[in-house]
Amino acid sequence: MKVLVSACLLGRNCKYNGGNNYDPKVMEFLVGKEIVEYCPECVAGFGIPRTPMEIVDGVLTNRDGKVLDDAMRRTVRQAVEEFRTMGIGCAVLKSRSPTCGVKEIYDGSFSGKLIPGQGIFAKALQDAGIRIIDSEDI
Repeated sequence: MKVLVSACLLGRNCKYNGGNNYDPKVMEFLVGKEIVEYCPECVAGFGIPRTPMEIVDGVLTNRDGKVLDDAMRRTVRQAVEEFRTMGIGCAVLKSRSPTCGVKEIYDGSFSGKLIPGQGIFAKALQDAGIRIIDSEDI
């Protein structure tokens, strides 16, 4: 089975702060599976490190007020089309991310408050019929 995985969970230093979210439980889950790693923020060209982003009133915006929504949604549309044809069985995504969050995201106030919701990439994958798994559920 092919599994799409948030690149940060695999130890790639692609987080906003230049770090990663390496997760040994995710790595154990992936044993014997074909891994397709992906970081929507990197593919969208946002760079590493980058200013933190949240979804503010439905629009992906960074902490400095710069709107990044169009670039991210364009990247996500292209990625989802590609992943649909690859036979991806499921996607393991990073919790709480404004792009990859499966069950919760930050509320858009940049205060650390969480709300129920999905990141832009997670929602697009789910809408395309690809099963999404929160990394914390593994």
